[in-house]
Amino acid sequence: MSEFEGILPALAAALTKRGYTSLTPVQKAVTGPELGDGDALVSAQTGSGKTVAFGLALAPTLLGDKQRFGPAATPLALAVAPTRELALQVKRELEWLYAEAGATVASCVGGMDMRSERRTLERGAQIVVGTPGRLRDHITRGSLDMSDIRAVVLDEADEMLDLGFREDLEFILEAAPAERRTLMFSATVSKPIAELAKSYQRDAKRISTASNEARQHGDIEYRALSVAEADRENAIINVLRYYEPTNALVFCATRAAVNHMTARFNNRGFSVVALSGELSQNERTHALQAMRDGRAQVCIATDVAARGIDLPNLELVVHADLPTNKETLLHRSGRTGRAGRKGMSVLIVPNRAGKRAGRLLQGAGITAQWGKPPTAEEVMQRDDERLLADPALSEAVGEDEADFVQRILATHSAEQVAAAFVRAYRAGRSAPEDLIDVKPGSFDDSAKPTRDRDDFGPAVWFSLSVGRKQNAEPRWLIPMLCRNGNLTKRDIGAIKMMPEETFVEIAEGSAERFAAVIGKKGDLERGIRVKRVEGTPDFAAGRSEKKPHRGQKPDTKDWSKKPGKPKFDKPKSEGFKKKKPKRD
Repeated sequence: MSEFEGILPALAAALTKRGYTSLTPVQKAVTGPELGDGDALVSAQTGSGKTVAFGLALAPTLLGDKQRFGPAATPLALAVAPTRELALQVKRELEWLYAEAGATVASCVGGMDMRSERRTLERGAQIVVGTPGRLRDHITRGSLDMSDIRAVVLDEADEMLDLGFREDLEFILEAAPAERRTLMFSATVSKPIAELAKSYQRDAKRISTASNEARQHGDIEYRALSVAEADRENAIINVLRYYEPTNALVFCATRAAVNHMTARFNNRGFSVVALSGELSQNERTHALQAMRDGRAQVCIATDVAARGIDLPNLELVVHADLPTNKETLLHRSGRTGRAGRKGMSVLIVPNRAGKRAGRLLQGAGITAQWGKPPTAEEVMQRDDERLLADPALSEAVGEDEADFVQRILATHSAEQVAAAFVRAYRAGRSAPEDLIDVKPGSFDDSAKPTRDRDDFGPAVWFSLSVGRKQNAEPRWLIPMLCRNGNLTKRDIGAIKMMPEETFVEIAEGSAERFAAVIGKKGDLERGIRVKRVEGTPDFAAGRSEKKPHRGQKPDTKDWSKKPGKPKFDKPKSEGFKKKKPKRD
């Protein structure tokens, strides 16, 4: 098979059966003779075919001169992924790729029955795919034998480090034989990734597929839609109605936002599933399967829950909440426009967030088409166009239908029949929303009135479980509160830093919304928790009471009213005047 030169025959047959006619750049790079059986550090975005790439790269190491695997015994290869969904997706890909070679692929992921996984490992598997924490558990309990491991793959290594799995990864790599191959795949090669590679790889070849990534995102059309703050959800409804994608993925910043939007869209007649960290593994698997088999059209998800998922028919990505950085923007958008298919990425941009959206797109090197969401009239017009193009209107009348068609026409006029057809077509579709008219791309903040903090008005105080000792700073606390609490900067008043906690003033009109979004547990990010404070906090109680140095007056001022460090009086002691020396 010349089109797959250098690929083992069993895997080449699997590729042909799957419909492959050529390899992607990353697949060619890791199967080339220059890499051989060495280690590799590969920069590749999701959607570039990297799962098949490392599957092909592992084959010579696992099979050697053989064409098929023998009976399964202890594992020969380990693939580590950051999330359950991605791990199970990798398992599915490797199963069809190695089907002709007779490989058994097992999974070990959090949320699944560990006893069942243990039994699968006891029966034997050549390749094991799992998440860091669960793999470490199996190794610790002795149910995963690492003695014959010939290769370890770290998929989306950057994401695993971001999620705090470094210790687990180091444990897994140290448990594997020293002479193994180590392949690391990462969207970006940051300093932590480089350090991990240096510690656990040997003379790794650096492979970058930046040009392929650019082509991948070239299949995605980006649109930024300016909306009024109150119209964000209405705008998404109109976008979904206007494009009517086979599958759409809507990204939210918090689990609370996912739950709220899922409930509303269900009420509006959309077939919706949710994907967030609070769901069980079984619920998440069913949600994704509903999207794949057409039972659901829209998936509403948080970033972490949607990491690495692959929906073949995903045509539209909607950013209900703006991404926090360019990497998140590219990752979210990269769920669509895969394998040569076209896709669309739509950013919902409230007026006051326009400048931030512009900087985000510029930083990602993306040119988006700015505009307004489809109006109700435009959605209805698009419905009419789809109706006129419906194949049912152009198909010939079947023999089994002819008699009944004549009976209908004899009983009702053509106008009545057409009206019934139109009503039936529209009955299953949600009515579009009337939107507040805004100027597209109008994100000039200069017109916003300034406000004196002294005139902040009625407010409610909240306590955050982080303070000066944890290096808390307003410059990252404020964006975190806005991002997770559905707030704007104008909703946040005074911020009082204590050694072990921070008090934040939230405008009274926004306090209830903030508390509802955060939820009863009050979880933010980085393990920070929030709780409501009744009345005004006692700021003085949170300060450490240190005795003044000799010669200094005690600090009796209320420094909570004025920022800055206390200024102590200079010490006054007798006999400290420097005398001029007498001249001889």
